[in-house]
Amino acid sequence: MTEHLRAYNSLWQVRSDSWCRLEEAADRLTRPSTTGALKEKWANACRELLGRLSTLEPYWAYPGSPQFARLQRLFAAGSYDKFAQTVGQVNRALTTESYRSGDVDNAGTDDLDMFPSDPRQLVEHQPASQRDRPYFEVLVVEKMTEDQERALRSEVRKWRRPDDEFVYELVVVSSGDEALIAARLNVNLQAVVIRRRFSHQSTRDLSALSEFVDTEVSNELADHQTPEERAQILAVSLSNLRPELDLYLMTEIDVEDIAGRLGQYFRRVFHAREGMLELHLSILHGVAARYRTPFFSALKQYSHRPTGVFHALPISQGKSIVNSHWIKDMVGFYGLDVFMAETSATCGGLDSLLEPTGPLREAQQLAGQAYGSRHTYFVTNGTSTANKIVTQALVAPGDIVLLDRNCHQSHHYGMMLAGANVVYLEAYSLNEYSMYGAVPLREIKSKLLALKRAGKLNRVKMMSLTNCTFDGIVYDVERVMEECLAIKPDLVFLWDEAWFAFARFHPVYRTRTAMAAARALRERLQDPDYRRRYEESLAGEGAAGKTDDEDLLERRLIPDPARARVRVYATQSTHKTLTALRQGSMIHVFDQDFDQKVAEPFHEAYMAHTSTSPNYQILASLDLGRRQVALEGVELVQRQIENAMQLRDAIDNHPLLSKYMRCLRTSDLIPERYRPSAIAQPLRSGLRNMMAAWDQDEFVLDPSRITLFIGHTGYDGDTFKRQQLMDRYGIQINKTSRNSVLFMTNIGTTRSSVAFLVEVLVNIARELDQNISEMSLGEREQFERAVFRLTEMPLPLPDFSGFHPAFMDHSGSKPTPEGDVRRGFYLSYDDTNCEYLRGEQIDEKLDAGYEVVSATFVTPYPPGFPVLVPGQVFSREILQFMRDLDTPEIHGYLPNFGYRVYTDKAVEIASASAGLPPNGHGSAAPPATARTKSSKRKPPRRGGSDDGGSVPEIGQEELIGQQVPGDAVSPAPPPTGPDVVEVGAAELTGP
Repeated sequence: MTEHLRAYNSLWQVRSDSWCRLEEAADRLTRPSTTGALKEKWANACRELLGRLSTLEPYWAYPGSPQFARLQRLFAAGSYDKFAQTVGQVNRALTTESYRSGDVDNAGTDDLDMFPSDPRQLVEHQPASQRDRPYFEVLVVEKMTEDQERALRSEVRKWRRPDDEFVYELVVVSSGDEALIAARLNVNLQAVVIRRRFSHQSTRDLSALSEFVDTEVSNELADHQTPEERAQILAVSLSNLRPELDLYLMTEIDVEDIAGRLGQYFRRVFHAREGMLELHLSILHGVAARYRTPFFSALKQYSHRPTGVFHALPISQGKSIVNSHWIKDMVGFYGLDVFMAETSATCGGLDSLLEPTGPLREAQQLAGQAYGSRHTYFVTNGTSTANKIVTQALVAPGDIVLLDRNCHQSHHYGMMLAGANVVYLEAYSLNEYSMYGAVPLREIKSKLLALKRAGKLNRVKMMSLTNCTFDGIVYDVERVMEECLAIKPDLVFLWDEAWFAFARFHPVYRTRTAMAAARALRERLQDPDYRRRYEESLAGEGAAGKTDDEDLLERRLIPDPARARVRVYATQSTHKTLTALRQGSMIHVFDQDFDQKVAEPFHEAYMAHTSTSPNYQILASLDLGRRQVALEGVELVQRQIENAMQLRDAIDNHPLLSKYMRCLRTSDLIPERYRPSAIAQPLRSGLRNMMAAWDQDEFVLDPSRITLFIGHTGYDGDTFKRQQLMDRYGIQINKTSRNSVLFMTNIGTTRSSVAFLVEVLVNIARELDQNISEMSLGEREQFERAVFRLTEMPLPLPDFSGFHPAFMDHSGSKPTPEGDVRRGFYLSYDDTNCEYLRGEQIDEKLDAGYEVVSATFVTPYPPGFPVLVPGQVFSREILQFMRDLDTPEIHGYLPNFGYRVYTDKAVEIASASAGLPPNGHGSAAPPATARTKSSKRKPPRRGGSDDGGSVPEIGQEELIGQQVPGDAVSPAPPPTGPDVVEVGAAELTGP
C-alpha cells in the first residue's frame, strides 16, 4: 500500500484505480473457465484490493462503511456472484458519480449512467427537483457504534425536502487524527461537525496512511484535555488544512459559555439535544453562502427583462444581430444568451465596476473570503493592467522599487508610468537549460542593505517578485517578507501570482501564497512569544557584537514586531489557471495601512486603468470561477497535480521516450544551496517529503509544471513546439527554451488529455528513432552536432548590464544601482535623439570603448520579460543572448533595422542634465574613426514586417540564413548607401 501511496500525490486516483481493478478481478473470479490455481490467483487479487480499500473507504460517504462491510462478508462467504455484482454496481456509481444524486441505495444500477450528458445540452434553468442537485459530504467526528451511525444517516435523509438546493451524506470518524486524514483525502467535504465524544487517536492501524497522518496535532490531542480543548485544537488544525470548510460544534454542557469562548473557531455552536434540525439547515445555508454568485445572478436576471436601449451598445440583447441578414451565424456560434446579457447599464441591479455598491461589491467580498484577502478587486483586462494599477497606487515619482529583472513586461511599464527609480534584482541562472530561476533572498537583502548604507532606505517603497515563475519556481514568501521587514519595516510587497491563482486551494501550496503568508506573518508578529524571541535575538546580537552586513546576509533576520507593517498585494490571472473568460484577473490586498494610506490613490489608479465599459461577461465569469474554487477547488487542484505526476511517470518510465527526453527534476532547476532539505525529487517521494521541502527550502518546484528536456532529439524548443506539437498534433504550449518545452496541467486537464500527449510524444520519438537509423553518415554527423550543441554547449545568460549614469540617481553617500526608467523612456519620444544600430555596429562601438544605450524595451515573448530597458547599456553578453534566441516574437526589436538606441549627442545632453562631467562614463560621441553608419529613417511599427518601399533591401543571403535577432559576431562591412544594408558572408555561419 505504501508503494502505491508514494506513486500518487492524491489518493483519489489510488482509490479509483483500486475499484476498477477490483471489478475486473471479481469478474474474472466468476467466469466458468476460472478454476483451480487461476481461481485462487483472482481470489488473492480481490483479497489484496479489499485490504487496500479497507484503509481508504472509512473517509468517504459512498459506498460507506456498512455497504463496504457487506462486500467483505460476501467475499469471505464465497458468494462471488453477488460480490461481483455489488462491486460492479459500486464502481459504476463511482465512475459515473451517479451516487451524487443522493440515492445511494440505487446508485450505479442504471446502465445509462455510463454515458454522461452532452455538455452542449446542459440545462441550467430546470427546478432543483428536476435536475441533479449539487452533492457534498459532511464529516462527523464522534465515537459511534454501527447502529448509532446507521440511525444518524437515516435521520439526516428524513430531513431532506424536495426544494432543498443541495443534498449531502455523512462521513463518520471517531478520532481527531482520522478527522484530519478525512479532510486531506475526501475532496467532497464541505462541513465538519465536531461532537464532544471523540478520541485523540484512532484504534485503527493507520500505518498505510502514514503519509497523511499529522503526528504533531495527534500529540496535541491528549486524553487529559477537556473535550472543549480538544475541539478547539482540532478546529484550528482543520481550518489551517481546509479553510473553506464550515465547522460546527455540538455539546451538551455549558453551551452558552462554550459559544462565548470557542465561537471564533466555529460557524455555530449547538446544544446536542436541541439543535439537530437547526444544524441540518445551517449546513445547507453555509454551503449556499459560498454557492451564491451575486453578479452572475443579477446579470442572468437582467438578460430576461425586456429593455429599450437609447444610448449605446447596439449588440445589447442581440438586437443588431438577430435582425441582420449577414451575421446571424454569430448567434448560432455563440448562442443567444451571451448577447441577451450584454449591456452598458450600471443600474437596474447590475452595479458599476468603478464604484460598486451592489452585486459586484458582494461578488468581490466573496472572492476576498475565498482567497484569504482583506480586499479583492476584479480586473477585466488582464494581470498586466492589474500590475500597473497596484504600482501606480503605491509608487510616486522618485520612489525606489526593487524589481525582479525577469518579471513580466507589465511591471517594467508600470515602473515607467509611476516614475519609479528601479533597482533590478538578479535571479540565479540555469545556463544548461537557457532559463532563469528566481531571486535569492541574499540578493534581495544585499540590495536593501546597500541602499541603507547610501542613506536611501527611506525612499525604498516596494518590492515586486514573480511567484511562481513561468518555469514553476516558488518562493518562500513568508520568509522573504519577514527578513525584508527586518531591514525596511514598512516595505510594500507586490507578488505577481499570474500563474499561481490555483495554489490557494491546496494545503501544501497555500502556505507559499501571498495572502496566506501575509496572514500568517501578521499573526506571528502579534504573538507575545514572538516578541520575546525578538528581544532575545537583540540581546544575542549585542553580546556577539555582530551587526555587519555579511553577518546580516548569512543569518535569518527577525523584524521588530512593534515597527513592522504587513503590506502585501497579489495580482492573479484567474483566467490562466482557474475558470474565467480571457483577461479575467483579480487584485488581492492584505495591507494593514490600506484604508489610511492607499485607498484613495488605489481608487484613482483603478479609475485610470479600468474601462468605463467593462465586459460584464468577464465579471460574471470571475464570480462563477470563485464559486467553483470555493466549493471544489481542493478536488480540482489535487487532480491537476495527480495528472502532472502521471505525465512525469509516463515519460520518464517509457523506454523510448526516456532515450530522447526527460522531465527536469527539482534538483535540476533549483541548485543545492537553495534546498536545505536535500530532497532531490520531493514530488516523487511522497506527500510527507513534499511537505518537508515546502517547509524548509528557499525555493521549491510547482509539481504541475513539467519542463521537458528535449536536447537529445536534436530539435530546439521553438521548432519542437511549432513543427511537432502544434502544427502536427494541435497541442498548445506557451514557453520554450533552446532545449526544453514547458507543459502545464490545469484544473481542466483530464487523464485522456494526458494520455493523448504521451501518445504524441511516443509517435515523435518513434519517428525520430526510425529516421536516425536510416541516416547517412553525413546526416548522422549533422544530427549529433545539433544534439551536442543543445546538450553540451550551455549558453551563458546575461546579467543586467546596468543603467547609463545619465539615467541614474547620484544622490546618497554611496553609489547605488537604481535607474530612472521613465526618463530613459520618454527621452526617445523625440526621434532626433534616437537611431537604429544593428548588432555588429554596436559591437564596433563597444570595441572602441563607447557605451550604447537602449532607447526602448526589448522583450522576447514568451516569456515576456525585457532583456533591455530604456536607459540600459548594451553588453556583449546581451547581444550574444539575442543572437541565440529561438523566440520569433520579440517586442522592441526590428530585424531589418536593428536596435533603437540613443544617439551619442542625446546621451551627452542627458549626462549634462544629470550633472555629470563632459565625456564622463564614456558618454561622449566617439571620434570619426569609430563612428558607424546607422539608420535614422523611421521604420514601420510592426517588427520584422516587409511593407514595401519603407523597408531596406535585404541581401539574398540573409533570407536563407539563420532567422535569429541580432547579427553574427564578426562585424559586417559598413552600408553602401543610406537605404541598403549589405550582409557579410560571416553572417551566414550564424553565431
